[in-house]
Amino acid sequence: MSATSEPNELGGLSSGELVKRLSEQVSHLVRDELQLAQVELKQKGKRVGIGAGLAGAAGVISLFGLGALVIAAIAALALVLPVWAAALIVGAVVLLLAGVLALAGVGKLKSAAPPVPEQAMASTKRDVETVKESVKR
Repeated sequence: MSATSEPNELGGLSSGELVKRLSEQVSHLVRDELQLAQVELKQKGKRVGIGAGLAGAAGVISLFGLGALVIAAIAALALVLPVWAAALIVGAVVLLLAGVLALAGVGKLKSAAPPVPEQAMASTKRDVETVKESVKR
């Protein structure tokens, strides 16, 4: 069916046939929008997975570096204090820093928006508006 012959054909169709066509087209449109949302979420999921893996690797490596710095700080303080006192002071500072970072992280997680298929939602809204405008005419 070509675009030029469609108006002529639609003019000869009954209301029931038009409703049937509309129903089929809406069903097809909904399936297409769901497929778009699925593809978009898969793409975002892959990016999140790769980012999380890289962040995890960086975290493990930074733990080794932090361990070396903690040992160096204890060793430096041990020059003027007993070793146990130096270890106690450095350990308390590290735990305090960890607590502050944990609180900041929890705050960021609470404010993060959930992953949403933005393109699919925008496209669906446009489709709904188009259908509403068509129905008004």
